[in-house]
Amino acid sequence: MDYQVIQIDRHTWRIEEPGVRFFLLEGAERALLIDSGMQVRNAREIAEGLTALPVSLLVTHGDRDHVGSNEEFPMFYMHPAEASNYYNTQGKTGEFLPVWDGETLDLGGRSLEIIALPGHTPGSIAVLDRNARILIGGDLVQDGQIFMFGVQREMHAYIHSLAKLEGYRGAFDWVYPSHGSFPVSPDLIPTLREAAEKVLRGEVPGTESEMHGRKIMRYDVGVAAFLGEA
Repeated sequence: MDYQVIQIDRHTWRIEEPGVRFFLLEGAERALLIDSGMQVRNAREIAEGLTALPVSLLVTHGDRDHVGSNEEFPMFYMHPAEASNYYNTQGKTGEFLPVWDGETLDLGGRSLEIIALPGHTPGSIAVLDRNARILIGGDLVQDGQIFMFGVQREMHAYIHSLAKLEGYRGAFDWVYPSHGSFPVSPDLIPTLREAAEKVLRGEVPGTESEMHGRKIMRYDVGVAAFLGEA
């Protein structure tokens, strides 16, 4: 499977595969892989080729394009609200360690704060590295296609999560998204919130489309596109 490893700084990498990216962050004592790819099945092998430190896995959410290599790991971190999506909707297996809103994972001199952001999925999270001033945002903040159709997704919650994230605005300079352009500005956050509110109020015309064999509505808001129920 084609993929590309790009070093962002001395202790941070992004792994790009068609349609999605995931990340490896290194501290002084251990490394953390954030998501495990879509079509690759050797994300752990990739990560261990970049660092000599032990590698753990955390998933931003359980959608299939973020958990392709999860079975390589005996255990992984995930927000418990994501369990239904991961096990029932996606049909995945494995054991997880819970992470909670406001919890910090210490990699040894590199602390990562968990921010719970439901909406795209119930247990979606972002990872805030305050010292590096970056936010790894999963699918919440991006300029690509934001999936909002299906039983696990809810636009009201998504809007509240964006509003919550605006409260962290002074803590990071860049957002590292899983899809679309890399990186993106935090200024995209209020823009997406305002656009999502307009979609919810019926102020953005939708166009019928098809995704994964089902009819959906596509709402192009300029900076991104929301894919909603038909």
